[in-house]
Amino acid sequence: MEIRGERECKECDHRWSYYETGSVSCPQCGSLRSVGVGDRERHTAMQAELDLSAHRTAVGDGSIRDAAPALKSDLRDYVRQTGYIRGGELLPLGDTPLAAHELLHAVDVVARSNRPTDEEQLYVITLLRRADEGERPDHDAVPDSMADARGLAYAEAIDAYCRDLSTWLDDNPNPEVRTTLETLSNHRKRVEALDGAVSLSESEALVEAARELHTALVDDDLDALASARDTLASLF
Repeated sequence: MEIRGERECKECDHRWSYYETGSVSCPQCGSLRSVGVGDRERHTAMQAELDLSAHRTAVGDGSIRDAAPALKSDLRDYVRQTGYIRGGELLPLGDTPLAAHELLHAVDVVARSNRPTDEEQLYVITLLRRADEGERPDHDAVPDSMADARGLAYAEAIDAYCRDLSTWLDDNPNPEVRTTLETLSNHRKRVEALDGAVSLSESEALVEAARELHTALVDDDLDALASARDTLASLF
């Protein structure tokens, strides 16, 4: 959607950036009576924040299965609100959304299992400990039984990123990046069709390609575009 970047309070005339606060409430006086001013820009990045502290406590006091419903609900809210265009600026695919998507799938694996292994439960706890700080476990720390969950989670995160990137390209055409984006999307669709059953290195390569496309666009970096193409070509 296209949104005016500034709000002006009708009570005290204070102005603030909607892109930064994501709120129509005046930060000066608290009034909800405000109007949008300034130019409209494409904006999908809501002010999504991920705080897992309460869920860490819940798991510590009980079990992953007991904590799963509330945890999954908050994770779904976070990934739904996460966008990658802020006031017309294209943002990179960060580690926090990737970790949130993976935690959502990993929790589901443990919650649905009749007898989850200690390794699986420890991995969920590892993700839960630092996902809201944008820390992802290295691929060699992923249990074999959790590899598909990571593959599917990353495919879903990349899908969300590709949608916003495609929208950004509608406003800022770049045929070469568009073509490479389509290749990335085709790989992502393949991973989803396989329910995430691809190598961990392939999942990471798709993340890297998405990030290289961002660099290619915001820095006008042809080397980054070539690197994204090489990364994707290596997966065939």
